[in-house]
Amino acid sequence: MPERVGAHRPAAVVIGASTAGLLAAAALTESADVTIVERDTLPAGPRPRRGVPQARHAHLVWSGGVRAFEELLPAVVDEVVARGGRLIHVMGDMVSRAPNGIWFRRFTATRHRNLVCSRDLLDSVLRARVLADDHVTVRQAHTAVRLTGDAGRVTGVRMRGGQGEVTLAADLVVDASGRGSRAPRWLTGLGLPGVTERVVDAGVVYATRLYRAPDGTATAGFPLVNVQADPTGAPGRGGIVLPIEGGRWIVTLAGTRGGEPSGDPAAFVDFALRLGHPVIGELLRDAEPLGGVATTRGTRNHRRYYEKMRNWPEGFAVLGDATAGYNPVYGHGLTVAAQCALAVRDVLRSSALTTPGTARRLQRAVARPVGVAWDLAVGQDAHYPGATDTPPTVPERLLARFLDHAVATGARNPRALGALLDVMSLEKPVRRLFSPDLLVPMLLGPKRPPLPGPPFTEREREIAWRGR
Repeated sequence: MPERVGAHRPAAVVIGASTAGLLAAAALTESADVTIVERDTLPAGPRPRRGVPQARHAHLVWSGGVRAFEELLPAVVDEVVARGGRLIHVMGDMVSRAPNGIWFRRFTATRHRNLVCSRDLLDSVLRARVLADDHVTVRQAHTAVRLTGDAGRVTGVRMRGGQGEVTLAADLVVDASGRGSRAPRWLTGLGLPGVTERVVDAGVVYATRLYRAPDGTATAGFPLVNVQADPTGAPGRGGIVLPIEGGRWIVTLAGTRGGEPSGDPAAFVDFALRLGHPVIGELLRDAEPLGGVATTRGTRNHRRYYEKMRNWPEGFAVLGDATAGYNPVYGHGLTVAAQCALAVRDVLRSSALTTPGTARRLQRAVARPVGVAWDLAVGQDAHYPGATDTPPTVPERLLARFLDHAVATGARNPRALGALLDVMSLEKPVRRLFSPDLLVPMLLGPKRPPLPGPPFTEREREIAWRGR
């Protein structure tokens, strides 16, 4: 007979112990007993695991995600910071070059704070916090094989583990299994039509290497350094130096078709020197590498429009990368995952998990944060040669053009920068870009000239380039 979770509360199953899965489980505990089905054996502590190969690259949580983390798991951000993570001020703690070549001034008037740390540390803190909840259990080393039920209602998950296959019954199944989600096939197997999908693939390849941070940089709060790729000048090349816990730098380099970085350690610094500005390569010339180079090619933007399906089964929802995966250069994946989970919690506070129509409401609610991040990513990536079979839509072209002007203005005006960051951080909808805070400075024009180069302080230059 099928197993059932929880005799007195509704039962929910979350597929995947990813960040999206853990946060979804946290959101569901107010309404249900939750079982997480995870194919990996989860590590103890901040260690890598097979199911998250992208964890080796640089990650950050935008301020919109930080707020969602705190709402779902109060004080969890403080715990990450206590273990070596940082809340960095945007742009005060950053040296950032925009795609159009303009260096952002390091304004401190903005309120936005991004969380930066290794992905291993973040996942470790989330796992410990979520799995400590009495309403959450985890089935490690189990793979979800298919959904049970029919086109009208999903009733559970068929999973495979050490004891063979078993059915786990549930009132709600949430697919948070990431880019490799098999939900489209599972749904057609229940008799539903295929979901509409769109792919925009700029052909980005990522190469990442860990370095020991130069002496003094960790205690001095050395800034994040970012050189963004220019989509109007293919191939686009960019990179980031992300100071993380343990006195280390994660350095991730990226390039589109015809300009990809390789996994050759001997070529890493040379590639960094050939970005739109050589500052990252210059920082690395005498830095000590810690290990080899990790590369990733699966970086396409891929969206599945579940919210637009005419028929949607009760008892099922999809969120996180299983709904839409983005080019990681924009850093929105973790933030969208947190906001999707928050949307789930908010829907279930006004609609019982077992009420007819709740699953469709959940799916439509998670589509909102997904859509904002999608528009921002595709508005840039669709302009790379070969990225899509269909040309950018008129709204995408107009948004990309407008964003170029918005970035140029925000780089030199703190009021405009605040409005721009409200959208980039996924705190506010895209219409915030058309507010007077941004439009007035755009119309009046910049009052300050562009910076001639990366805006390091004298102290930062001294400690980073000491002895050179």
